[in-house]
Amino acid sequence: MRALEIGSAELGVLAGMMRKVEFFTPLTVGQLEKVLPAVLLYEYAPGEVVFKEGQKGDAFHIVYQGKVAVSIKSGFLGLSSKTVATLGPGAFFGEIALISDAPRTATVRCAEKTLLFTLVASDFQFVLAENPSAAAEMKRIADRRKFETSHQQR
Repeated sequence: MRALEIGSAELGVLAGMMRKVEFFTPLTVGQLEKVLPAVLLYEYAPGEVVFKEGQKGDAFHIVYQGKVAVSIKSGFLGLSSKTVATLGPGAFFGEIALISDAPRTATVRCAEKTLLFTLVASDFQFVLAENPSAAAEMKRIADRRKFETSHQQR
């Protein structure tokens, strides 16, 4: 993983992507603008792990370029894994980490060279503190996505 500079072109793309992410729809444009400077851009090599199942969730990611594979432990004792999704540009994952410190429910590995916009949960807390109603709506969305994801994996 390597940190990259975010230029104005990337910020424009990021703002557009975030407006399309259901998780951020409860935020006003002004609140979303407060989030943008906290977002980082990272480059990952093919095969590099973004995070592993069971780790503490600490960040949210949006795929800017490339693809990631989402896998879960399977088989007897969870010694093997099963790919449950492949995500490309505009797809997001890890949103539950922004409102909960629950452990990761899957492993995410880069299927090719990938650029990810990343928002660390601690940098997002100020937005939630400023708007409790948006925080409650985001929690509802995250809970629904967590439920849907857990039922897709069966």
